[in-house]
Amino acid sequence: MATLIKTDGSKLEIQPQNGLDFQLDELQKFVDGYIDIINLHNGDILVINDNGKDVLDSNETATEIAHKHNAIFGWDYICGDVVMCKDEEVQ
Repeated sequence: MATLIKTDGSKLEIQPQNGLDFQLDELQKFVDGYIDIINLHNGDILVINDNGKDVLDSNETATEIAHKHNAIFGWDYICGDVVMCKDEEVQ
């Protein structure tokens, strides 16, 4: 089970369409563009919009999660909606 973390701080439980793993086109729809992956070093990843800083609102919740796991620099931040899931849920 994965979580969609919206820019307004709300969270929504989501599942892959095939029931096993997320496909690229699914992830791109969730984050509204090309994806990038941030490894949280605990088996979880954040799937973010690769160009989010250019056009999307900041995502404070996802940024806090990434900072907590030392997955991004202290000055860095995440923008746009984010999918948080297990690494093996993305193929």
